[in-house]
Amino acid sequence: MAGAGIKAGKGRIRRGWLGRAVLWLFILLVAAPVLLLLVFRFLPIPGTPEMLLSLAEGKGAHSSWTDDINPVLGRSVIGSEDQNFCSHHGFDFKQLNAVMEEHRRHPDRPMRGASTLSQQTARTLFLAPVRSWVRKGLEAYLTVLIEGLWPKKRILEAYLNLVDWGHGNFGAEAAARAYFHTSAGHLTRNQAARLAAILPDPSKWNAAAPGPYVAGRARVLLGQADVVTRDGLDSCIK
Repeated sequence: MAGAGIKAGKGRIRRGWLGRAVLWLFILLVAAPVLLLLVFRFLPIPGTPEMLLSLAEGKGAHSSWTDDINPVLGRSVIGSEDQNFCSHHGFDFKQLNAVMEEHRRHPDRPMRGASTLSQQTARTLFLAPVRSWVRKGLEAYLTVLIEGLWPKKRILEAYLNLVDWGHGNFGAEAAARAYFHTSAGHLTRNQAARLAAILPDPSKWNAAAPGPYVAGRARVLLGQADVVTRDGLDSCIK
């Protein structure tokens, strides 16, 4: 009888521990992200894990949320990073298949990224910049949440205010101040395109003094920004 009582007690302890674990998982994976997304749908986002890491590494983290950003920057980013931004629901499977096919034909080349702006915003907002399959799984889950709880305009706005523009500058306002000594709302068309042009490697490229590659890429992005407007690829953010 005593042995049975001990076993029953251990079973209750295990069930109690399991219940607490499930509760904490629910809070971390469902309640907390949903609450944060609902709050930050309307309020400025004060920081990200990447900003904290930049501070810890001694690079600083300059960031200032703004609602006033030259629209050319958003259109250039859509043209460069995610032309189907307004038509997909977080994942661009057509683009992903194209990237996989290109890699199959040229396996010696580095694989191009196929992350949408929604995916990039989700991982920037919630996740540390550490590559792993677990992180990719969380990114996919958070992308579903962010697409369900935020309008596209807010997703792009958050991306432009949080993305790393190099050298401890996060967001369009900090980048505009650092590179061009102006505000994000007063960027010229060329300046906006240069900022979009350096996003793939902002620590290596310089928007203020661009080399031939960045200057050429900026010209291409200006043309793409005009195509985005012409073809209504930015209809979801107007």
